[in-house]
Amino acid sequence: MGYVADLHIHSRYSRACSPALNVPNLVEWGKLKGIDVLGTGDCLHPLWFAELKSQLTDDGSGFLSFEKDPAVKFVLTVEVASIYSHQGAVRRIHNVIMLPSFESVEKLQKALLVKKANLSSDGRPIVGIPSKELLRMCLEIDQNVIFMPAHAWTPWFGIFGSQSGYNSLQDCFEDLTEYIHAIETGLSSDPAMNWRIKELDNRSIISCSDAHSLPNLGREATVFGGNLEDRYEGLWKAISNKIATLRQAQGKLPRNDGIVGTIEFYPEEGKYHYTGHRSCNVKYSPEDTKLKGEKCPVCGRGLTVGVMERVEAMASRSNVELKIENVQGLIKSRAFPERAGYRMLVPLLQIIAEAFETAPTTQKVLNEYKKLTTFLGNEMKILTKIKTDEIAKVSGHKVAEGVEKVRKGDLVIDPGYDGVYGIVKIWDHGKEIAKEAEEAPQLGLFD
Repeated sequence: MGYVADLHIHSRYSRACSPALNVPNLVEWGKLKGIDVLGTGDCLHPLWFAELKSQLTDDGSGFLSFEKDPAVKFVLTVEVASIYSHQGAVRRIHNVIMLPSFESVEKLQKALLVKKANLSSDGRPIVGIPSKELLRMCLEIDQNVIFMPAHAWTPWFGIFGSQSGYNSLQDCFEDLTEYIHAIETGLSSDPAMNWRIKELDNRSIISCSDAHSLPNLGREATVFGGNLEDRYEGLWKAISNKIATLRQAQGKLPRNDGIVGTIEFYPEEGKYHYTGHRSCNVKYSPEDTKLKGEKCPVCGRGLTVGVMERVEAMASRSNVELKIENVQGLIKSRAFPERAGYRMLVPLLQIIAEAFETAPTTQKVLNEYKKLTTFLGNEMKILTKIKTDEIAKVSGHKVAEGVEKVRKGDLVIDPGYDGVYGIVKIWDHGKEIAKEAEEAPQLGLFD
């Protein structure tokens, strides 16, 4: 059957997050998006953890349910920011941790409190503990913890980031590197960019929304081929590649019971895709940087090196070597056929907003979104399955045309840089559509 999971989100207890991020609302919006499993986010925060314990049922499977509406399952997750000095440099690395039970969360809370960590000030706690030691602490609590670097390429907070990251997983995790089974791509990179890195060949590529608001849920997500009945254990086996390894040892062909695909935000829309300096309005592609260097021509300071530039510097193989093919919207590598494919999508709210030439956050757009999902099903189905003539019957020709253009990849793209979000437009209206950086609902769904 398979299921869609968005495993990195936040609660209202994280800074710059919507106050509407509570359990009932997460369930409601998860259903609208077509998401089957949500990370709780922020599970180490005492107040949010208390809410989770009071509102979610733990049946011992590792997947939690909201008793009033069990349609969406939850898994306990948290993003932790580690700031520390290592190998002669200051590191600012964010990691996502998934835990199988309330008990394991409580153990991690206690272990971090012993280290003088402040768990109450922010849902995404900041600790002075090196990433390797944080991983060690988690493994001592539960060997089936899922620990992965968050938004791996972000310049300031990614493990491969140009400003405070490393040149390899091995540099960071040393003798514990074997326990890093996956990385999160982040909004500014897609799987193909990560396939170019040899160190990631045997690791899972996970996509998540990192949502700070309800409409942003599912803007990136991961599709698993197993069943929800496989529980947390099945999730762990899929992410850690245990299923693929077992089948290979048995001489059997791959089967769709691990990770089967991801939903991708256009990486150009991420705010660190290209190299640049926003205060001087300077933006460079990797080709530009080769010609002009990494110094700002306006102020003379160093440019913020973007994700695309960083991938080019670390890549073990070229795009040509990947032999990328796009078959009806599913992007795969013929050089690495065992790799799960991915789909690039634009959020339905954004499509409606552009069709109406207004902002995605207006009541008019939300009303139309609710009408579409009421008549035609969740966003996953609308973006990937529903015939455009059926969409036109509900919302008119323009919205249907927008969905069709997204399916074909017929878009206008202007890459982001140095903290400035890129722009992905369906139509070139000749003017900017109003865009709110955090509340603008960017999401995508996969089938």
